[in-house]
Amino acid sequence: MSEPPGATVTLPEAPTADQPFKALTAQRVLPLRRPGRWIATAVVLVLVAQFVHGLASNPFYQWDRWGYWFLRPTILDGLLITLQVAAYSAVLGLIGGIVLALARLSRSPVLRAVSWTYVWALRSIPLIVVLIFLYNFSALYKTLSVGIPFGPAFFSFDESKLATDMVVAVVGLSLNEAAYAAEVVRGGILSVDQGQHEAAAALGLSKGYQFRRIVFPQALRSIIPNYVNQLIGLIKGTSLVFYVSLLDLFGSAQTMGSTYPGDIVPLLLVVTVWYLILTSVVSVIQFYVERHYARGATRGLPPTPLQKLRTGLTDLRARIRREAAV
Repeated sequence: MSEPPGATVTLPEAPTADQPFKALTAQRVLPLRRPGRWIATAVVLVLVAQFVHGLASNPFYQWDRWGYWFLRPTILDGLLITLQVAAYSAVLGLIGGIVLALARLSRSPVLRAVSWTYVWALRSIPLIVVLIFLYNFSALYKTLSVGIPFGPAFFSFDESKLATDMVVAVVGLSLNEAAYAAEVVRGGILSVDQGQHEAAAALGLSKGYQFRRIVFPQALRSIIPNYVNQLIGLIKGTSLVFYVSLLDLFGSAQTMGSTYPGDIVPLLLVVTVWYLILTSVVSVIQFYVERHYARGATRGLPPTPLQKLRTGLTDLRARIRREAAV
């Protein structure tokens, strides 16, 4: 006979040597049924199935043309430019962010004011405006020189020869990225307990050694998740370099779409899939970097996706056995 959910079941125990004729009882609480959860799961599965069916059956997507364009040399060349711009900008932006964050935390009021003004300005100006401004920078300054202000110049060079499309794209994205990275790094440094600074100072360690070996490694646990979000945004932001005449992944697809107007949708899907692949790779790297820096901060390392899958399958089998026993 089945019992209602939430009821208790009395289980007779075998008699012992001391109490051969007295039956002891143990109570087990049965798990409550949750119909709302099952209904929500069924609705979500139906919606996902309809979405997948729409992608597979709608001829408007032209998946045959998507397969044709996905590995075309033009698309791969644009993908390579996207990777180069993203990599250079990420490194330069992070370095600039660290410098700006240290300036914000400096005791010098000049450094603090300049750093704050830079972060405020670059976070306020849209990225596309920065790129277009740099692209037309030679109209404002034909030559750039280094020397004494209001005095003689030590050397000068032609800005138009130096500012290639790649340089403009990397500089524009790096300047924008540094402003956001500065706040990420500053927040990570401030998250380190003040006792760590005091302990390092009590040991007589230099400021540089304290930062490199004690403060910054601990701050990375807070910096990495936030900066990877910025890095993913940077990868997607590289699509704007098309407006400074650099044919990245999006620019290549846009150019091919102008030549083959009937393939605009497949080309946009090609770009979408490649961006999904790039951001997914970055997310996987983020997980293992976070797992590395979690050592010593938690009792156990976060499980890998394979370990999560095994644990989930084990729990599911155990749950099915419990439900069958009831």
